[in-house]
Amino acid sequence: MCGIVGYVGPRDAAPIILDGLARLEYRGYDSAGIAVQNGGGVQIRRDVGKLGNLRAKVAAQPIDGHIGIGHTRWATHGVPAERNAHPHISQDGLFVLVHNGIVENYLPLRDELTAEGVRFSSETDTEVIVHLIEKYARRIGTDTDQQVIEAARAAVSRLTGAHAIVVLPTHLPHLLIATRIGNAGGVIVGLGEGEHYIASDIPAILEHTRDMIYLEHRQMAVVRADGVGIQTLEGALIKAKVHHVAFDAVSAAKGEFKHFMQKEIFEQAKGITDTLAGRIDRDHARVHLHDLNLTDERARALRRIVSVACGTSYYSALVGKFYLEQFARVAVEVEYGSEYRYRDPMLDAETAVLAITQSGETVDTLAAMEYARSHGAAVWSIVNAVGSQAMRLADGFIGMNVGPEIGVASTKTFTASIVDQYLLAVALGTARGTLTEERRRCLVEDLAKLPDILRRTLALDPLIQALAGKLHAYTDFLYLGRGAQYPIALEGALKLKEISYIHAEGYPAGEMKHGPIALIDETMPVVAIALKDALYEKMISQIEQVKARGGRVIALATEGDPYIAGKADDVLYLPDCPDMLAPVMVSLPMQLLAYHIAVWRGTDVDQPRNLAKSVTVE
Repeated sequence: MCGIVGYVGPRDAAPIILDGLARLEYRGYDSAGIAVQNGGGVQIRRDVGKLGNLRAKVAAQPIDGHIGIGHTRWATHGVPAERNAHPHISQDGLFVLVHNGIVENYLPLRDELTAEGVRFSSETDTEVIVHLIEKYARRIGTDTDQQVIEAARAAVSRLTGAHAIVVLPTHLPHLLIATRIGNAGGVIVGLGEGEHYIASDIPAILEHTRDMIYLEHRQMAVVRADGVGIQTLEGALIKAKVHHVAFDAVSAAKGEFKHFMQKEIFEQAKGITDTLAGRIDRDHARVHLHDLNLTDERARALRRIVSVACGTSYYSALVGKFYLEQFARVAVEVEYGSEYRYRDPMLDAETAVLAITQSGETVDTLAAMEYARSHGAAVWSIVNAVGSQAMRLADGFIGMNVGPEIGVASTKTFTASIVDQYLLAVALGTARGTLTEERRRCLVEDLAKLPDILRRTLALDPLIQALAGKLHAYTDFLYLGRGAQYPIALEGALKLKEISYIHAEGYPAGEMKHGPIALIDETMPVVAIALKDALYEKMISQIEQVKARGGRVIALATEGDPYIAGKADDVLYLPDCPDMLAPVMVSLPMQLLAYHIAVWRGTDVDQPRNLAKSVTVE
């Protein structure tokens, strides 16, 4: 959520900033704005809704200049409205600012500034920051770069909460100041030749540079066309590491597909191939996770894993619990990142906290990681975004390696994170001696078969599209699964809610009779995962109970099952798949069903209402 782009250099800033914001649309937003400095003044354009509205305003009222900042806002304080859109400007007009995060102490700061005569023009917490900078600049001075930097430092030091802030001094036509405090999303400085960039995420500036500096907690970047300086918030100079980003922006193009989500669903066979690449050794039946920094000694000393995640990643962790407990024989707890640290959980050196996050910038998950580190636990992450905070904060990580995911509703990163937990479980089981060589060999060979199974599953897309045509008018759905498939039922329901806005609930099938069965009638389709596995007969029993109450059953079954057709109203036959990897396979038809129902209903599939790709506020 909330995108930031800044530019300073010899070129026209507005097109660079607007194009960068367009590449951050996947993060979710409800308004947008841009400020460009020109001739010692500033021109600001803001609008609500999609970025196209802002582009149209800029086309009608052109702005030009060689330094500027832009922002896409996801509303927290104040409704989506032009007055609440960023950038915000100080009363004296000398400072313009964009911001990601929440100023937790904004009420007392607002009262303080109001008492001093400041008139606020928005309902946002962000506006207090720009007025604080003006307040300190009046005391310190505004004539030099250093005075302005000191004023910005004094102002942001008053803030509580997590923040990403970029300041444009409108009277200094060569200077941008960026600050990161806590985990309110990334602050990236892109390095060019005679020009430099600031962004909240890599895709915004990848067209222009692949050399990036990632600001860490309580760091400030002073960015000019002729150079970049990094310092702590206290003013100590830092020699920052420059990261070279390898992935190609072309992979974020939709190509032949109608939506990014559709493209990303169909990329999953390749995505799983990529996340396995270099990690499975079929000759020796081994898994190698080079970036995890896991020793056999550390693995054997492990007594507990706590998986922390939010949303789709939480459901991935529920599947991973089956793998880690069965293969590695280590106790696993799965926790919501947003709740974990608030109940004073018990942690020690024999516990590893595993954070799962697509963006690597989800503030609730990052906060859980920091809590774990401060309490002596090992911290691991499974993350897709290269160089993200979750990757850098962890003692070791597993990269999903599936390329940028643009659609807000996660698809390929969900299945990749499940497979990465499978890899972790095999690696731990090997190190801990809980897997026989024969069992380990079977598990590795099953992984090698998975991409082909996924390709065969994706070939069912026309059948799923036709099924969606029958179902899109319903307003309530129930999803049921058992064993490692029940988290997939939860995820299937979430996908339908996210992009079609249909009410859906996911349940472990055995829990249906403990409440949800009261809802079942002919108006509520029931999607039942009924593969030929160890719990098949129990799943059939649940289907029988649904049918006895007039419910409509859509069954996901194993091809060649002659019995299920007599029990369900619609059957989607899936390829035979090893039981432990079947959750990955079943995820694909769940995603496709949600996608096609959403298309039938005409919703904005890639950018569903109220949602954000990277949730950088608590």
